[in-house]
Amino acid sequence: MACVAYILKRYPRYSETFVVNEILAHEAAGLKIEIFALRPSSDTHFQNIISQVRASVTYIRKPIQGRMSESLNSLAPTAASYFWAELQEASKVIPDFWSKLAIAQGEKASTVYQAAWLAREAQLKNITHLHAHFGTIATSVARLASHFTGIPYTFTAHAKDIFHESVEFEDMQRKLQDAATVVTVSDYNLKHLQKTYSVAAKKVQRIYNGLDLRQLQYSSPAERPPLIISVGRLIEKKGLSILIDACAILKQKNYEFQCQIVGTGSLESALRQQIQDLELQSTVEIVGPRPQNEVFQLMQQAAVFAAPYIIGKDGNRDGLPTVLLEAMALGTPCVSIDVTGIPELIRNGETGLIVPQHDAKQLAMPSLSETLQRTAGFANALEQVLTDPVLRVKLSAQARQLIESEFDIHRNAAMLRELFHTAIKPRRLEIAAIQTKSVCAD
Repeated sequence: MACVAYILKRYPRYSETFVVNEILAHEAAGLKIEIFALRPSSDTHFQNIISQVRASVTYIRKPIQGRMSESLNSLAPTAASYFWAELQEASKVIPDFWSKLAIAQGEKASTVYQAAWLAREAQLKNITHLHAHFGTIATSVARLASHFTGIPYTFTAHAKDIFHESVEFEDMQRKLQDAATVVTVSDYNLKHLQKTYSVAAKKVQRIYNGLDLRQLQYSSPAERPPLIISVGRLIEKKGLSILIDACAILKQKNYEFQCQIVGTGSLESALRQQIQDLELQSTVEIVGPRPQNEVFQLMQQAAVFAAPYIIGKDGNRDGLPTVLLEAMALGTPCVSIDVTGIPELIRNGETGLIVPQHDAKQLAMPSLSETLQRTAGFANALEQVLTDPVLRVKLSAQARQLIESEFDIHRNAAMLRELFHTAIKPRRLEIAAIQTKSVCAD
């Protein structure tokens, strides 16, 4: 029986519900999953759907003393002794392990250590495939573990892992070349990878993230109050300063409305100061993080979902945010900016409203500051949705249809499983079939 190991930098993560959705869809289809996290979560809040995951979670940490005792006689283990002990343990279950270490040249010691740890565990648990999310450290570890064991690996590329200024060309090129297949979450990402990495990106395929639509019931926005909502981390690429400026424009035009921003992040203090400076305390509220079910309730109370995403100064940007899929599935019309793959989802005038990122002064108002003029286009789009119930219903109905046709998690996860099964080598299936003490066996 196939058993797929999911390799993640941290698990669980408050903002990575797309990973949980994917795992739950695999489990619903009967696929055996093991989760390996390189680090424990650093979040303070968690989404309630995490409790539905059946897969066990293993954190790659220092080896227990028992695993060191046969290899070392040190009374005071050091980082070097832990590293050496793990290599010794891995060599006991992985044929020709020492000769395979050459491929790790140039990698960080921590990556090699974690890869050896993962390789040993994957061998003992009869893992048949490795899949990492994000083309950063998790994929680095999966790539080495794959080489050590012969177990194929794939990974999903999202956004920061391919666009950020810290991405190393040669490192990403190796990962693309060595993977059995690579998945990315938008056509925009696919074109970027193909243009940047040419032949190395020939195996990349686009599979959209998805939602379990049985858990997201559509509700018409026709009678909703004039409430704007935005949900996401309070960081640069979310563009929330644009939203706050847009609210100042709407307030100056004497519109009655409220705006709620759900989330937490490094820019929280700056955004709160911006709200205070613009005297919007009675209109715009940062409500902090909320569990997913409460976020859904807030979304269905709002007349419009605001997503003023931008490309950060460091190149960081969103791929195709899951929260947009959720808002559209729930019937909340979305207003966003035409960056990255967002126009694949929000089709202007059809499934939402899009503001051109380089044309934000289309409604320039001399009485406003230059900063506010930049966001007049976004304010205008919000105004259209807030004040036109017929438009809201039209956009939301067509958005739900798009989500149902292209973003159903069960259909999209099935496409991903097909890639897993194609990548699994026949000899690994034979080995898995004859084992009787596999963690993944029924």
